[in-house]
Amino acid sequence: MNSDITQEEKKTLTPESGFNLCGIDYFESLGRRLYFIEHYERYQDALNAKKERDNPDEYLILYTGSPD
Repeated sequence: MNSDITQEEKKTLTPESGFNLCGIDYFESLGRRLYFIEHYERYQDALNAKKERDNPDEYLILYTGSPD
């Protein structure tokens, strides 16, 4: 999955603080697959929002210092 997302996309959507929940659109062209959904101040809130989605594997939580 991570090979379908470019580092530039991740960098663009990574917040300076807090956590961004982002979706992955596999039908979009490479470099345009990530899209912003919502910002959270707490990781647990972002994780709960991700788990509530129909397909949690199609979402990423981005934050400063997150692994590649």
